[in-house]
Amino acid sequence: MNDLRVLSESERNWAMFCHLSTFSSLIIPFGGIIGPLICWSAKKNESVFVDQNGKSALNFQLSMLLYTVLCIPLMFIVIGFVILAALLIVELVCVIIASIKAAQGEDYKYPISIPFIQ
Repeated sequence: MNDLRVLSESERNWAMFCHLSTFSSLIIPFGGIIGPLICWSAKKNESVFVDQNGKSALNFQLSMLLYTVLCIPLMFIVIGFVILAALLIVELVCVIIASIKAAQGEDYKYPISIPFIQ
């Protein structure tokens, strides 16, 4: 837990939804950024835990977008395809782990995430 008080089920669920909403990118263009942004914006003032998880999910998705854009020129020399596949696997695994940790009321720090939003 991130502090001494017990987190409510609602706080844990909203934090989990911040992470899971990144999968909306499978249906909606830029849903991986829009989903966490909506969840975070809705509850950031009500819970420090949701605020932290929302920022974390959003920073990770912005970082993944940046890394994906950087892979595009590398695709001309084939290595970009390999890096992009690795990024997709890392994203899938990390989002699932972060969602589980949030549901349990624990903090999770995404690897390779740039802190755009403090």
